[in-house]
Amino acid sequence: MGKPPPISNRVRLHRMLAGDMTQAELGEAVGVTRHTIIAIEQGRYSPSLETAFRIARLFDVGVEDVFGWEEQP
Repeated sequence: MGKPPPISNRVRLHRMLAGDMTQAELGEAVGVTRHTIIAIEQGRYSPSLETAFRIARLFDVGVEDVFGWEEQP
């Protein structure tokens, strides 16, 4: 197993703030599968830039409100 990507996220938090949106609902809204949303939330997958923007815009926040970059030492 490789090391996790340096991208952190607050996708789950924003889903909850959006009225307990499900992973499937979010995936459908941004054009990816529920499994992709699960992998993003668990930090096992970094979304494409397009998907990151779609997620942020859906929640009406900036990309950096949802995703962060963690420098690796």
